[in-house]
Amino acid sequence: MKIKCIAIDDEPLALRLISGYISRFPFLELVGTFENAMAGAEFLKHNPVDLLFIDILMPDVMGTELVRSLKNKPMVIFATAHKNFAYESYELAAMDYLLKPIDLKRFTKAVEKAQDYYKYKNGLDNETEGESLFVYAEYRMVKINLRDVEYIESMEAYIKIHTIESKPVITLMPLKKVLEKLPDKSFKQIHRSYVVNIQKIRSIQNRRVQLTVAELPVSDTYIESLRNALNK
Repeated sequence: MKIKCIAIDDEPLALRLISGYISRFPFLELVGTFENAMAGAEFLKHNPVDLLFIDILMPDVMGTELVRSLKNKPMVIFATAHKNFAYESYELAAMDYLLKPIDLKRFTKAVEKAQDYYKYKNGLDNETEGESLFVYAEYRMVKINLRDVEYIESMEAYIKIHTIESKPVITLMPLKKVLEKLPDKSFKQIHRSYVVNIQKIRSIQNRRVQLTVAELPVSDTYIESLRNALNK
């Protein structure tokens, strides 16, 4: 498996650093570097790639605007010296947002995340289908192992994913949308505000579900389907 990538940055030293880092990872194939953003954009029109490393503040065009203009968007990792574009990178569904000077450890985390997502999207993941979910949180793509999820809480336009050991992950996604991505055999809606991992249910009593950590209400609308799922 090779992930084809290019790097666009008006700073030659930054380009050399990113190119050197890329060469350390056998699964990455660098097919081009560009100091001129418009030249990079022209290359992308005729040469689709899997992953784009790109600066944001460049003299000819903003990196965010270049990404927004692409018809076939690759995975994107922004590399910039400026913190104030993080939210815009989130809106563009960037894999990650790296602040310069970029150290190898942080770069490694970003490209390994891109590798995981590439496998996930192309059906190359060794995990059984339906065992993981990718969401955008904290300005980067986050992989959630579904076996670790206890329940998902609706917060209007957002959801909060509660896991057993780590802190909750908050992402911009309605509860209905995440339900479409979850395996029905393992996750059930029990309330307009909650979806639970039925593997984490310890008991049901008085219209309340006791999970490993939390206790949640069950509405009349969902109690029967929940009992049927547990009896299978």
